[in-house]
Amino acid sequence: MRISILGGGGFLGRKIARNLATHGTLGGKTVTALTLFDMTEPPQPDAAFPVASVAGDVAHLPDQAIPAGTDVVFHLAAVVSAQAEADYDLGRRVNLRGTDAVVDRCRALGTNPRVVFTSSVASFSGDQSTTLPDNTRQIPGNSYGAQKAAAELILADASRRGFLDAVTLRLPTVIVRPGRPNKAASSFFSAIVREPLLGLDTDLPVGDDFAVWVCSPRRAVDWLLHAATMDTSALGLDRSIDPPGISTTVAHLLQALDTLAPGASSHVKRVKDDAIAAIVSGWPPAFEASRARALGFSAHEPVLDVIRAFVEDDLAATRADRETP
Repeated sequence: MRISILGGGGFLGRKIARNLATHGTLGGKTVTALTLFDMTEPPQPDAAFPVASVAGDVAHLPDQAIPAGTDVVFHLAAVVSAQAEADYDLGRRVNLRGTDAVVDRCRALGTNPRVVFTSSVASFSGDQSTTLPDNTRQIPGNSYGAQKAAAELILADASRRGFLDAVTLRLPTVIVRPGRPNKAASSFFSAIVREPLLGLDTDLPVGDDFAVWVCSPRRAVDWLLHAATMDTSALGLDRSIDPPGISTTVAHLLQALDTLAPGASSHVKRVKDDAIAAIVSGWPPAFEASRARALGFSAHEPVLDVIRAFVEDDLAATRADRETP
């Protein structure tokens, strides 16, 4: 099985690559080759199979990014929410034209590869009292969400035509992200846990009662791997799935943080940011996700376990990264 990860230098891409390298299989089939693609050459995990790193622009996807014979493509490459809102041209080029490039390359292969695409809860709108059923119409309140929703339709139509076999996951806000803060509007949800565990202050731009739909990196990787090998015959024309995340509030998140690291939440400073709040306040805080569970996507762990997982998986590496000049 040949696999490509677009956005292979991002934290989810690296975690998927590490999983494949560790186990050497995907869905019970042996991995024979892995290609990692990003704007700069992604780091390669130690693996028993060949691993290639390719640098380039996803909007001008080189053939080497999805080589002939590729069976599965993880399309994770994206410009994130606040950055896509601030730079409209960049967001369209990467999030829309990048998806067009994936379709064009898969169509040229003529082998109908599985494409696992990461969309987002930002493709919906809703207030803090909203719980969305699976058949909710997407009405994005930001450019990032609009670009993701449009990309979903492009991939669904390409699946209908037999160019590829898409499964789209509208991922919740993924916490706790390792490394450094990024330009996602939701970055602070990770920061209010990660930075205090590093002994650093961080700003909270919304109120403590603010609710959010989240998932852990462990669960996101598990869902993405399941999407890569699941039977898609039950999806029909609707190739998009709301995975079963968990709804939590800032207060609950900070309470869980203090349970594991007493007093750590004192590093969280309430600093209002109207621009960030305007983006994230339009994202629904809860989804029914009944379709995902029926399709075999695993249920989510409690919030306390999400923070424990970050401590076990990523805290040491994140601390080392911060200490690197």
